[in-house]
Amino acid sequence: MTAKPILYGARYSVYVRTALLVLQEKGVEFDLVEVDIFAPEGPPPGHLERHPFGRIPAFEHDGFALYETAAITRYVDEAFPGPALQPADARGRARLTQIIGILDSYAYRPLVWDIYVERVSKPREGRASDEARIAAAQPRAGLCLDVLEGFLGEGPWLLGGAPSLADLHAAPILDYFRMAPEGRDLLASRERLAAWWNRVAARPSAQVLGRS
Repeated sequence: MTAKPILYGARYSVYVRTALLVLQEKGVEFDLVEVDIFAPEGPPPGHLERHPFGRIPAFEHDGFALYETAAITRYVDEAFPGPALQPADARGRARLTQIIGILDSYAYRPLVWDIYVERVSKPREGRASDEARIAAAQPRAGLCLDVLEGFLGEGPWLLGGAPSLADLHAAPILDYFRMAPEGRDLLASRERLAAWWNRVAARPSAQVLGRS
């Protein structure tokens, strides 16, 4: 397979950023086609053929079309050379799936939408923050951070001694979360997780996170 993969999405998206991090970590050359699903006119023509639910990212490689971030990142890890981003053993892969499920099901909404969007994104657009929503989200956010820190154990990464898809799935969520004062404080109070974030941010691939 010699064709460059194509990633469809917007750089502001948490999940597009996850895919970008994985492509960077694997050293894969790719094309990014900007798709803004929040544009006033909605998703651009043809995007629903790539993603019937109108979300991002979507992905194509050598005639193979895919959507859903975890599916895209697993494919990139397995289809291209470079450092392995998934454990080789059954228990390690099960833990990887568990962590990604926790991030998607329990962490993304409170950390990004309820805290980052309310505290950072909405005021930047001249809209008022929903203080009650921010306050209500903090206990769940704290629980998510505690769970993630528990996976670190004594290792530098969520699955032990090397970065994995779990770390790259978590990084864009934590990146946005820590832009809110509440997020910074909650993260700083978890010493091991704060040190993990510093390791993530120091990696060359973290340049794709930028600032939004």
